[in-house]
Amino acid sequence: MKESFWGYWLIALGVGVIVIMMLISNVSATNTQDYYVLKEISEAAMVDAVDYGYYRESGELRINKEKFVENFLRRLSESIPNGTSTINFYNLYESPPKVSVEVTSRSNTYQINSNAETFDIVNRVDALLELNTSN
Repeated sequence: MKESFWGYWLIALGVGVIVIMMLISNVSATNTQDYYVLKEISEAAMVDAVDYGYYRESGELRINKEKFVENFLRRLSESIPNGTSTINFYNLYESPPKVSVEVTSRSNTYQINSNAETFDIVNRVDALLELNTSN
């Protein structure tokens, strides 16, 4: 009977460790994860914003700024459930297609003794869209 109690305690300890790890991973968003999400969203929004009519006429790539911003915000809101992010757009060029996006994720304020500290994660991505014509 003593051995079965040890088995129960071992299973309960394993479940407790797994629950704690899941809670910690949900609370902490890493800088690397945010960067790659931002990079993929920027690329996909740029591809969606390509002006194909202009490309057919002139053979040069051009994006629509408003369409890029709309697609970017929609995709980012679907990917990041946290509503405490600040988004800044820099250098939105239509032709050649270039965007610079900065996303600042605000974290909680931590108070240690009498000092209150706020830690923010800032990710900035500069993206260029180019045409591969080596077919």
